[in-house]
Amino acid sequence: MKDFPGTPGTLTGLLLRFSQCVFAAASIASMATTSSFFNFTAFCYLIASMGLQVIWSFVLALLDAYSLMKKKALLNPVLVSLFVIGDWVTATLSLAAASASAGITVLYFNDLSHCNFGEECQKYQMAVAFAYLSWVTIAISSLIMLWILAAGSSNSKQSAVYKLRG
Repeated sequence: MKDFPGTPGTLTGLLLRFSQCVFAAASIASMATTSSFFNFTAFCYLIASMGLQVIWSFVLALLDAYSLMKKKALLNPVLVSLFVIGDWVTATLSLAAASASAGITVLYFNDLSHCNFGEECQKYQMAVAFAYLSWVTIAISSLIMLWILAAGSSNSKQSAVYKLRG
């Protein structure tokens, strides 16, 4: 199977993982620099979810970097299955956290016109924006992983059929 952009162990795969990690860390940093984020459960959930995202993306970025140094793509079906499951779990958590935080941000700060926090309102909005950017990159990654898993399983089935016929 040919390597295509985003495959684990390629430069684009490393860039995707690195951008996930950076956007999630930026979301955490933006939220954590406020003094009252802990008053909102959705914001605490955002911090927790982005924390998991940073850890997951950083570990996979290290794997990609190692595999780039060894000049070998990570296409082991078991490893790709693990990537698929992890990516889909973190993508779901990231989207849920970003959406919940965006809902609270819009409700309190736009609909109720109740932003007495001044500069903190902008930090909340930036944290949500970074969380969505992180989710976009993890969604791209998770779709690529699913594609690789599906392509790998169809290739192994075809080779099994050829062995039976031969």
